[in-house]
Amino acid sequence: MENTPNTQNPELTGNVLFYKNPQPLNPEQHAGLGVKQIDDPFGFLRTAHAVPVTVTEFGMTATAYPIIFVGEEFTPIAAMGVRQGENLFVRDDGQTEPDYYIPAFVRRYPFVFANDNNSERLLLCVDRDAPMVTNQPEVPLFENGEPSEFTQNAIEFCQEFERQRRATEDFVKIVRGMGLFEQKTVAFQPRDPQGNPVGEQQKIADYWAIDENKLAELSPEQFAELRTNGALGAIYAHLISLLNWQRIIQRALAKSQAQATAAPAAEAPIA
Repeated sequence: MENTPNTQNPELTGNVLFYKNPQPLNPEQHAGLGVKQIDDPFGFLRTAHAVPVTVTEFGMTATAYPIIFVGEEFTPIAAMGVRQGENLFVRDDGQTEPDYYIPAFVRRYPFVFANDNNSERLLLCVDRDAPMVTNQPEVPLFENGEPSEFTQNAIEFCQEFERQRRATEDFVKIVRGMGLFEQKTVAFQPRDPQGNPVGEQQKIADYWAIDENKLAELSPEQFAELRTNGALGAIYAHLISLLNWQRIIQRALAKSQAQATAAPAAEAPIA
């Protein structure tokens, strides 16, 4: 793994949520760059209704969002909305709702590790199009041609995130190996501002979840294995997190009702 900014021209692969123009950090190319405070710090998160989380985050994530598994790789994500392109926890001012956990996947932005096909290594990149990245910075990325303290902290954060990402892959492999996953569906009933049902139920997602019955059917040896390798706590956190679906649905309904109520008021003529 590359611990310092790149000085060559690597060939990068992969697309990552949020990142529009990730560039390997280079002391020559990015010498004058840095970051600044912006009025809309989490604006990039506003259109993400689901965000990946690592297994070590399950406990904190479970206090706020459902943790579900999606895709062929059974990637764990925090569900932060019920519709594509709508995050229910980012306010109009670009701040996240207070007292709700923000996943590390979000907190590392605008930095990310990317694969370099030419050398089979990971390089620290910065999203050059991120609104907080600027050539008139408050905090520089480089000082005297060397990574600044801010950049060094970013490197360490991304390194730790990569370690936890790999630990998450191991966790998923263990759970799949024991046959604990089962496909689930979640839906909600649209309602008007008075709370009356409107139309048919709408599906939110098909996803994978750990099945409590399958967990209970494990042999004592398998259960002990989960306890020993630390997976059991994450499993329970995931199961508890699914109770948050009702919270997510209620937030979505409240937002829809508020928008429906506000629309006629905005159209009313001024007396």
